Amino acid sequence: MQRRTLLKAAAAGMATPALLTAAGTPASAATSLSIRGIDFSSVAKAEALGAVWHQSDGARINPVQLLSRAGITHARLKVWVNPADGYNNKARILPMALRLSRWGIKTIIDFHYSDTWADPGAQTKPAAWAGYSVSQLSTAVHDHTADVLGALAAQGTPADLVQIGNEINGGMLWDTGNWNNLDNLALFLTSGINAARATTPGVRTILHLANGGTQSLYTWFFDAMKARGVHWDVIGMSFYPYWHGTLTELAANLSYVTGRYGTPAFVAETAYPWTLTDKDGTANLVNSSSQLTSGYPASSTGQNAWVKAVADTVAATPNSMGLGYCYWEGFWTATTGNGWDPANPSSGNNWENQALFDHNSVALPALYTIGSYRA
Repeated sequence: MQRRTLLKAAAAGMATPALLTAAGTPASAATSLSIRGIDFSSVAKAEALGAVWHQSDGARINPVQLLSRAGITHARLKVWVNPADGYNNKARILPMALRLSRWGIKTIIDFHYSDTWADPGAQTKPAAWAGYSVSQLSTAVHDHTADVLGALAAQGTPADLVQIGNEINGGMLWDTGNWNNLDNLALFLTSGINAARATTPGVRTILHLANGGTQSLYTWFFDAMKARGVHWDVIGMSFYPYWHGTLTELAANLSYVTGRYGTPAFVAETAYPWTLTDKDGTANLVNSSSQLTSGYPASSTGQNAWVKAVADTVAATPNSMGLGYCYWEGFWTATTGNGWDPANPSSGNNWENQALFDHNSVALPALYTIGSYRA
């Protein structure tokens, strides 16, 4: 999810969560989720710029230790090829993975195959790959994936799951691998998947789309990839209620795709605001009551209820095929210099009101709920 000035997906009508299985029976309160994750990508840069975080009692705490104390199972780390600010690349991923591993946190590695944000609004090739042929791009995807995952495995912190692309609704490595060039896209995805499996035995590969409530999109995309011989392990969905529909639609799509393709699914990204105010003077992406879902106010209580609703919806997926969910950038508080644009240190953060901390960087209830609810 680019943060998120380019996304064009319109907000659909909102509804309260669907907590029924396809058979119409209530989701069991005992159903546990194996992925209760938080995207952790902004943390290393924030720390370098002086950011601190506090647990709910106000005591300052190491952010990785806080994940562990809260019961978080996975941290998601995005990977850029040659980012302008030098973060979210191989050199930064490796030490963070070590820190996470020491506290028992598994990793979801999220390859963007770009030097910057990749999502439905932009899938820009890395500058170093700009002139590559289809064959060269396929090799570059393989080698980049193998390089990062191989280094993680070599230091004893193999990825648990790996995304081959980020929100690839319209393809990746535009224009060569866009949705008008599905054969090329399938080639690139297969190259990344093969590299992941060769370097990290047992890793689960993810194909990730946005618009988690849009069943027709998922049918079109995954049918096209299956027909071209792409073999994934998990389907990842982004689901933000102000862009991607209702929880009822998410539930229906989870049930549909897991049944149609025989692979589990999880919500790779979700979030909800705890306030409509901003701290750093940069307008937040969600800043109006018109963007909210009925029954979920922009408050710590509303955010906490949203997390539970998403967990319940995923847990209701038939045959225990809903693995869990990952909250997007829960630690991305307003820190000067750590804005949305890696090429512009003066850019602000348009996300801090959806982080899992208040404006004093004190943990909100939803952080602990992610780790403990449906554990």
